[in-house]
Amino acid sequence: MIPLEVLEANFQRLCERIQSEMKRLKVPGAAVGVYHEGQEHTLGLGRTSVENPLRVTSETLFQIGSITKTFTGTVLMRLVEEGRLDLDTPLRKILPKFKMADPDVEKRVTTRHLLTHTGGWQGDYFDDFGNGDDALQKMVKRIRKLPQITPLGSCWSYCNTGFNLAGRVIEVLTERPYEQAIRDYLFAPLGMHQSFFYPDDAILTHRFVVGHWKTGKRVTVARPWAIGRAGNPVGGALSTVRDLLIYARFQLGASTETATQPPLRRETLEAMRVEQADAGGRGKMGLTWFIRQAGGLQIYSHGGATRGQQAAFHFIPQKNFAAVLLTNSETGGILTDSFLAWTLETYFDLTLPLPQTLPKSEDELTEYVGRYDLPLSAFDLLPGDGVLIKKDIPRGGFPTPQSPPAPPEPDVRLAFYDTDRVIGLDEPRKGAFGEFLRDENGKVRFLRLGGRLHPKLESILMT
Repeated sequence: MIPLEVLEANFQRLCERIQSEMKRLKVPGAAVGVYHEGQEHTLGLGRTSVENPLRVTSETLFQIGSITKTFTGTVLMRLVEEGRLDLDTPLRKILPKFKMADPDVEKRVTTRHLLTHTGGWQGDYFDDFGNGDDALQKMVKRIRKLPQITPLGSCWSYCNTGFNLAGRVIEVLTERPYEQAIRDYLFAPLGMHQSFFYPDDAILTHRFVVGHWKTGKRVTVARPWAIGRAGNPVGGALSTVRDLLIYARFQLGASTETATQPPLRRETLEAMRVEQADAGGRGKMGLTWFIRQAGGLQIYSHGGATRGQQAAFHFIPQKNFAAVLLTNSETGGILTDSFLAWTLETYFDLTLPLPQTLPKSEDELTEYVGRYDLPLSAFDLLPGDGVLIKKDIPRGGFPTPQSPPAPPEPDVRLAFYDTDRVIGLDEPRKGAFGEFLRDENGKVRFLRLGGRLHPKLESILMT
């Protein structure tokens, strides 16, 4: 590993902060990359696995989870450029046998709904349909059974299953498997030679990390490693910080030595950054990109999470700047959640402001108390001292419906900072924003937390 003291000064400070937090949180390994003032800086930290430890380098493969969704969106925009796709054409014209639980949604849903998480049906469903070329097609058939939670286009809620459908659109329009289409239209033109999908024999000749859980003081390997081929358009890519900086430079419109031809024109890249929906505390939603502002800067981002791996990807066109952090631990999510604030402070002397919290009385908290439930994530909210206490209910279901639950999150205090708006005060959700949504009668119906709309099911008894 390169000694930190020989790194560029800002990058050294950033890496020292990451390294310190890795030690505190017992994160086995990480890789960090920054593109700034025309220069790339990358570093691997720690080890690939607690069971078979190898040194993490800038070329070590990590699962990048939902950053993959931006690959899916980018290739779809290539098809828009070529005139083969209109984002506002109903999916039924592309997928004639497409079915959904709600017949009206089935007729009207478009690719734009998929890329902006505004479809409104149950967004989290994972299963393994094998490694055949029909895996994604089988997943699409299963999605037709998912219930509609909110009307089409009415509300933003993170929707993984929308990207299963988006991947299938790519397969149909390109007449090739999703993974091959991403290689042909994105990886190969950009020279991203260290980016792959599972299953792919290429990973057997490259160093890669495994995910980890932390339970108390004990760190263990998270299993299973693979998420299943049907999930590839949702979050199945493997990559390195070096390759992701190539991708970042493409998104910025900057030249790279490895690219043979940019997959998209600049105006198409800019179209992906136009605000499409309000994502609440997360900012705005473009075409796959999350958008937020700080100190006059417009920041475009996407995170990623698989089983025991967490990733963050940010770029700022105004500054020709990008930053990537990959970790191999569930507690690495605390690092990736803080990474943007650290980079803005280090490189631009900017601080992300946090709202002033407002304590509520027990009577005021009563209407929010209850159980909030989705098939893959659920929790109880209890009244605390002026705040709500979130108590996690562990759920399985990833990467298959039979998968056991991950270790439960610690209790987290949620404090109000505005009407029906809360912020997490404790790790691992410190600084996370949530919003309560009400029905037409003014009753609390949902809490949007972690990007998902969790329906409020019932009041719970206090003991």
